[in-house]
Amino acid sequence: MLSHMIQHSGVTGGWLALAGIGMAVVAYFLGCFNGAVVVSRYILRDDVRAHGSGNAGLTNFHRTFGGKLTAVVLLSDVLKAVLAVGFSAWIASLLSPALVPLSKYWSGLFCLLGHMYPCTFQFRGGKGILSGGAIALMLDWRVALVVWGGFALLAGLTRYVSLGSCWAGLSFPFVSGLVYQDTLVTLLAIAIGGLILWKHRGNIQRLVQGTEAKFALHRGSAAPKRAAGPADTAPAAEDATAPAAPTDDAAQTDVHAAQEETVPADTVAAQDADPMESPAPKDTAPEDGTDPSNDDGQEVQP
Repeated sequence: MLSHMIQHSGVTGGWLALAGIGMAVVAYFLGCFNGAVVVSRYILRDDVRAHGSGNAGLTNFHRTFGGKLTAVVLLSDVLKAVLAVGFSAWIASLLSPALVPLSKYWSGLFCLLGHMYPCTFQFRGGKGILSGGAIALMLDWRVALVVWGGFALLAGLTRYVSLGSCWAGLSFPFVSGLVYQDTLVTLLAIAIGGLILWKHRGNIQRLVQGTEAKFALHRGSAAPKRAAGPADTAPAAEDATAPAAPTDDAAQTDVHAAQEETVPADTVAAQDADPMESPAPKDTAPEDGTDPSNDDGQEVQP
């Protein structure tokens, strides 16, 4: 038999199947409650998956938003794993105490599946490190010591969270097999570790290429700023180069000045003269005493 735990439990196959299905369903839907997506969408009115690495996890949420809401994401991801594993352990204890360790691995696998591929959020979830670490703490202190100890050491020394995560996924099956010496438990541990490594395949590639981002304790912006594009800079450039619009008084002064430049000097002088004064009549009589109306040019007698 794959598991000596099932063999020593004395529980019939029907009850085992019914309990296993119920544990899987509850654990999966608990895992679907993704803290990073819920907080970003329904509190911050944004989606953490639209920023940074696109991952719906604690690290990307902290880099993108930061602040006190990061603690809310942390608690939600830990709490759902504790509830999923605790519920399964309680059900298994009612059937047989020998099934408790196996039930924890079984529910832990489906809780991670819900976290990574939530049906409630288009099957786009996180990478399962925080929830997986909580599951390790619920399993056995020796498993948690190896997984968390290696994670903290590698992430602390290199500041590559993904490197510590890869250690957790790689070491989890080995330490589980050594502690429990059960074939079915080891297979479930391989599935859990394999899921974690699969979700970090992009990080592994960037680690090899030397382009992986290091973790930094900083506070992100609650509303990430969008990079300014050409449409944002064009109005500013136009405002900088366009002359200032003249005021009403200045505009009227300019109009009067332009009119004065175009009006001839004689017209201006005529306009300046007193309108009550009539111009003096001109003497049109010639000096020689002849009448201009006389065509013959004869001298007019006085």
